Amino acid sequence: MSYLARRLLTFPLVMLGVSILVFVAIRLVPGDAITAMLGTEAGLLTPAQRAALSAYFGIDKPILVQYWSWLLGVLQGDLGISVIHGKPALTIILERFPLTLQLALMSMCVALLVGLPAGVFAATRNEKISDLAVRIFAMIGQSTPNFVVGLLIIYALSAGFGILPTMGEFTPFLTDPLRNLGQMILPAITLGFAFAASVTRISRSAMLDVLSDDYVRTARSKGVPKRSVIWRHALPNALIPVVTLSGVEFGYLLGGAVLVEQIYALPGLGRLVLEAILQRDYALVQGCVLFIAFNFMVVNLLVDLAYVTLDPRIRLGESN
Repeated sequence: MSYLARRLLTFPLVMLGVSILVFVAIRLVPGDAITAMLGTEAGLLTPAQRAALSAYFGIDKPILVQYWSWLLGVLQGDLGISVIHGKPALTIILERFPLTLQLALMSMCVALLVGLPAGVFAATRNEKISDLAVRIFAMIGQSTPNFVVGLLIIYALSAGFGILPTMGEFTPFLTDPLRNLGQMILPAITLGFAFAASVTRISRSAMLDVLSDDYVRTARSKGVPKRSVIWRHALPNALIPVVTLSGVEFGYLLGGAVLVEQIYALPGLGRLVLEAILQRDYALVQGCVLFIAFNFMVVNLLVDLAYVTLDPRIRLGESN
């Protein structure tokens, strides 16, 4: 059986485990959908009214029956109905996901375009002042929380230039590219700042290891130009840890950057999950977590397959 087939066979098992964990965990949170929806007025309900609402929300049955009923729906593509929005959970998730996907992609672009050249630059100037400056920048970036960067950007724009970034809106890129980029560029920079620092440190460390390998010294001894040695010979082999880090980070970003989406009031997947948890919207929370887990597994699989492309010495073995 091929490596890809074995990995794909693990998907249903992982998703089953995630479904059980999220189904139980959300019900361990104090309160229920009725209390979250009505607030203090929930205490005014008569037993008959509460029983009717419990039956309507499907929380009057034993937990095993609830799980089995929900799981059967999931297998048919039905993640349940959101009690907050009154719509299928899958529809709401697919409405919010494009924003989160674009934010994740833009953040990755910011991080790689800044971090990768910075790491290579520092590695080729090891222990020099420029290397030290890059390392200090990376340490500051990694130690500064995203929400602090976001608040500083908003403060600088409002106090320094008298403008505020567009918040609380999302215009699809194909509808109005300029407006879309105006809404998304600052959140992307906020998210990409810390990740760029991580990419810088990882790529610098990997490049230092690769630059000391025999084949690099051989290329230099043959008179290969320095630029070609760095970018064509050394960098592809130094990208393995960068790809690993990028895959993990991208998986997290697809889950929604809750703090950044809150700061910029973006209607993304992260805010959706947070609101669903606060409102005890069981179907929406469970659907979001399953959707995020599936995306994470797909990204990790693509990262593993990318290893072979970057380094032909790596082989994804097949069972004997």
